[in-house]
Amino acid sequence: MPKNTIQKIIGAENSQPQHFNKNKIWTKSFISAIIVVIVLGIISLFIGVYDIWGQEDGRNMFFITRVPRTVSLMLTGAAMSMSGLVMQLITQNRLVESTTTGTIEWAGLGLIFVYLVIPAPTLVQRMTGAILFSFAGTMIFFWFLRRVKLRSSLIVPIIGMMLGAVISAISTFIGLVFKMTQNIETWFVGSFASVQIGRYEYLWLIVMVTFFIFIYADKLTLVGLGEDITTSLGLNYNKIVIFGTALISFVVGIVAVVIGNLPFLGLIVPNIVSMYRGDDLRSNLPWVCVLGMGTVTVCDIISRTIIMPFEVPVYLILGTVGAVVFIVILLRQRRIR
Repeated sequence: MPKNTIQKIIGAENSQPQHFNKNKIWTKSFISAIIVVIVLGIISLFIGVYDIWGQEDGRNMFFITRVPRTVSLMLTGAAMSMSGLVMQLITQNRLVESTTTGTIEWAGLGLIFVYLVIPAPTLVQRMTGAILFSFAGTMIFFWFLRRVKLRSSLIVPIIGMMLGAVISAISTFIGLVFKMTQNIETWFVGSFASVQIGRYEYLWLIVMVTFFIFIYADKLTLVGLGEDITTSLGLNYNKIVIFGTALISFVVGIVAVVIGNLPFLGLIVPNIVSMYRGDDLRSNLPWVCVLGMGTVTVCDIISRTIIMPFEVPVYLILGTVGAVVFIVILLRQRRIR
């Protein structure tokens, strides 16, 4: 299928009028956004209770903890924002992401299952369990959406959160039976405090996921236009959905094991980008990555400075901001209706 045909259809179906300058990536505003994120990264490197200048091992601690933490902020922010964008395209719903579909709860259930089967699992084994369960849970959610006709798009995230609550209750019950409650609470608290050399390296696999999403950007965008249009162009709708779900599950599984739960990040960033740039995944992806990096870095800086010398888990900051944005989006959709 010719690439220009896909782009014409995407432009015709897009709800917002697209202009040529919106599809350009390297604009002044995008370069400015990159500069801001770089500045935030530098600030993150030099924020912390440990005195890296006055201690003898300060230089070593800088590369053992500060650099891995800042890199993890950037990779995680880009990963969760991308997963939210892809999930919103697949479901054709602006209010969907891993937090509102139960994907992160399925990943936690996968972690528990791995610990039950393997008493002392490695990081790779935990990631494998989280990825497989998050994939299965997300597919169950998509299957339910295709079988049930919903009159309002607002019902979709409600169903997802209800499903996530059920899975979370099952995980809690298993944790109480097998005395794993403390581990469960730790997994669902998103924090970068424990990130250091030897723990964060698997996050670099997110770069590979970004590459695949960019390669298949046009096909994923077509999926967002509906099954009929995708099929009429000779593409296999179900295969593309499964591939997109696999990418989402891979990202969520890795982040859940290494960092924990980062609520509403995949909801905030893609919606802000789509409001100003439309729904073209290929041109929006760099913006989503950069804004995701900046959002997580800002929240982490706040979490480290708000009650110094103590640190607030970053998921509390993200959850507060994300809940406000979620309500604003709901009210905005209601006003449009």
